[in-house]
Amino acid sequence: MRTLQARPLAGPSVAAAALVVATVCVLPLLVIGAQATGQGWGATRAQLLRPRVAELLGNTLALVGVTVTACVVLGVTAAWLVERTTLPGASVWRVLLVAPLAVPAFVNAYAWVSLRPGMDGLGAAALVTTLSYLPFVFVPCSAALRGLDQSWEDTARSLGLGRWRTFWRVVLPQLRPALLGGALLVALHLLAEFGVLAMLRYPTFTTAILEQYEAAFDLSAGGVLALVLMGLCATFLGLEYLLRGRRRHTRLGSGVVRRPEPVPLGRWLPVVLAGLTGLVLLALGVPLASLTRWLGSGGAPLLPPELIRSLASTGALAVAAGAVTVVAAFPLAVLLERRRGVLATALERVTYVSSALPGVVIALALVTLAIRWLGPLYQSSVLLVVAYVILFVPRATVSIRAAFGAAPPSLVEAARALGSSPLRALRRVVLPLVLPGVLGGFALVFIATSTELTATLLLAPTGTTTLATAFWSASDALDYALAAPYALAMIVLSAPLTWFVLRRPEEVNT
Repeated sequence: MRTLQARPLAGPSVAAAALVVATVCVLPLLVIGAQATGQGWGATRAQLLRPRVAELLGNTLALVGVTVTACVVLGVTAAWLVERTTLPGASVWRVLLVAPLAVPAFVNAYAWVSLRPGMDGLGAAALVTTLSYLPFVFVPCSAALRGLDQSWEDTARSLGLGRWRTFWRVVLPQLRPALLGGALLVALHLLAEFGVLAMLRYPTFTTAILEQYEAAFDLSAGGVLALVLMGLCATFLGLEYLLRGRRRHTRLGSGVVRRPEPVPLGRWLPVVLAGLTGLVLLALGVPLASLTRWLGSGGAPLLPPELIRSLASTGALAVAAGAVTVVAAFPLAVLLERRRGVLATALERVTYVSSALPGVVIALALVTLAIRWLGPLYQSSVLLVVAYVILFVPRATVSIRAAFGAAPPSLVEAARALGSSPLRALRRVVLPLVLPGVLGGFALVFIATSTELTATLLLAPTGTTTLATAFWSASDALDYALAAPYALAMIVLSAPLTWFVLRRPEEVNT
C-alpha cells in the first residue's frame, strides 16, 4: 500500500515539468544579466556608481517604505475594526474595503491627475499606491482575524495582560504570516509599477528603464537598472522569509474554536465611521467621480469605435493567458504541496523574482530572445502570452496549491487501492477537489492580464490594441474624456472576477 502513496502526482515527470516552467521564467533574468555585463564588468560598475542610480534607488526605497508602512497600518487597523469590533454593517465595510482591487492602479492615478493636474512627487505616488494596494494587506489580515481562537487571548488576559498588550503580544504575532505576505505583495507591486509613477512624474527604476530604452534603446544601461531591480526583489523576498520565521501558532487538541467577542466601540464609533468613510471615498469615490465627470463631459463618444475591438482583444488574450498559466502552474503547485524541499522552494522563488520585474523588462528580454533565436515568434501573440505567463504564474500557483489542501494523498492512495490508474485517480479524485483553486488562479491571471500595460505596449502584434493600451494612449495625450470609457470597461471587466476571487480570501495573497 505504501508504494501507492500519491507518487503519480509528484513523481519525476511533474518535477521535470516544473523545472521547464521555471527555466522559461528564468530566461529573462539571464538575458538581463548578459545585457548588463555585455560591455564588461568595468563598464557595468561605472554605470552602477552613477549618481542617477543612487537617486533612483532612493526614490524607489522611499516609495516602498512609505506605501508599505501605510498599507500595513491602515490594513491591519481596518481589518481589526471590521472583524473584531461592534462596527455596524461589517459585511458592507468588508466589501467596500476590498473593492479597490477592481480599479487598476493607473486608472486610480488617472482619476487623481485629471482632477488635480499639478499632483506629482513622492506624496502623490504614495497616496495613490496606498489606496490601490491597501486590500493586499486588508484581505489576508481580515481572514486571519476571523480564524483566531479566543482561548489564546483569554489565557493572556488571565495572566494579567491588558487589552492592548494582549493584542501586541498574542494577536499580532498570529497575524505575522498574513501581514508579511501582504506587505511583500505591496512591495513587489511597487517595484514593477509603471503607469502610476509615469502619470505622477515620480522617477523610479521602472520608469527609468523604459525611458532608457525609448530614448536610445540602450540594452546595456537598461540592463544595469534592471539588475538593480532584480537585487531589490531578491532582497525583499529574503527579508520576508527571514521575518516570517519558523514559529507556528497552531491549536492542538479537541474542542471547538471559540470566536472572539466583539470589542464595543462606544464613544469612538463616530470617529471610526468617519475614518473608514473617508478612506473609502478616497479609494473609490475619487475614481468614480472622475470617470462620471469625463463620461458626462461630452468631449468624446461614450462608445468609441475602437472600444469593442479593444475589449475583444483583451478578452482573447486574457483567456489564453489564463489557460496557459494555469497549466504551467499546475506542476509547480503539485511539487510545492506534495514534495516540499530545496528544489521546490528554489523553483518557487525563481518564478517570484521573474514575476516581480516590470513588464517592460520581461518584454524587452523576450524581444531580444525572439530577434536572435526565435524569429517567427517576434511580433506574435504567442510571445505576448509567454510574457503574461512569466509575470503571473505565481498567482495561479498559490491558488492551485491552496486547493491541494482539500485533496490529501490518502484519497489518491485509496483510489489506487481500488484499482484506478494514476490518470483515472487524478481525473476522478483530485481534479474535482482542486477545481475551485484552478478557477481562482485563472480569474487572478485574467484580471492581471486584462489590465497589464508595459509588456503589452511592447509585445502586442501590430494593430492589436487592448483596453489598457488604448486607455494609456488617450491619457498620455491628456485626452481624459476619450480615456474614460476604456477605464470604465476595465473596471467592469475586472469587477465580477474580483468578487469571485474575494470569496476565497487566501487566493488574494499571491
